[in-house]
Amino acid sequence: MAPIAKAAIEKGTVMFERLEEINSRPEPFSVYTSDALWTDEHTSARMLSYHLDPEVDLSSRNHAFIDRSADWIASRFGLGEGVHVADFGCGPGLYTTRLARTGAQVTGIDFSERSIAHARETAREARLSINYLVADYLEFETDARFDLILMIMCDFCALDSSRRTTLLEKFHRLLAPGGAALLDAYTLNAFAKRKESATYEKNQLSGFWSASPYYGFVNTFKYDAEKVLLDKYTLVEEARTRTVYNWLQCFTPESLGSEMRQAGFTVEAILADVAGDDYDPAADELAIIARKLL
Repeated sequence: MAPIAKAAIEKGTVMFERLEEINSRPEPFSVYTSDALWTDEHTSARMLSYHLDPEVDLSSRNHAFIDRSADWIASRFGLGEGVHVADFGCGPGLYTTRLARTGAQVTGIDFSERSIAHARETAREARLSINYLVADYLEFETDARFDLILMIMCDFCALDSSRRTTLLEKFHRLLAPGGAALLDAYTLNAFAKRKESATYEKNQLSGFWSASPYYGFVNTFKYDAEKVLLDKYTLVEEARTRTVYNWLQCFTPESLGSEMRQAGFTVEAILADVAGDDYDPAADELAIIARKLL
């Protein structure tokens, strides 16, 4: 076989194997790349811009919803002087800033240095005393005890069962007696609406992943038995190839409530969202209030 033909076959074999790898289906929650979005210099800047866009529901909810949600949280949980609140995954402080204006003592935890830097500057300009920490909330520990712990924007869904257990046990440990946890999650309606797919695009998401040219492959997988969704992003640049895994566990009110009860909580309410709307069985999301017993 001529050297040129042999080289072409070898290149084709390599490309086929690479495409097989790109399109492969991993086991649920077998790989975590949570830092890829929030700690990469380029993507963290893009994520922050989405956080701060008042009209979009991407990194955060739109700001009109956040205003309504923060008002409801302040009223529902009686925030004010002497009340201690922790926001796990606080981002650039969209909730913490609003809740601190009630006079509550607020702590925000996030492993994005860029987001925390923005949150601290916002607090400084507003003359608000907010305790911000750059940390992985799964590893966060403190001697402080909180009256309310928040985890908003369905962050809970990005964790596998063992990590969720670890987190809920941490919530229970860090809450004062009678304290509450408020979080939201995706439902089986959201799971049912998603379809498996494979797409490819140059500079996918309008250059979100890199300032340099790249090719973005997106594979969406559904795991019916586990009720888990995966968006798998493979990003091919001239100098590197990366894969980012976005896992989403979907819940019923019963399955989410069961996890809360196993961690020592009593379920106080199932709602449509973290703005206090009534639970809607047809909605893509739900929220839960769980109370630590006295």
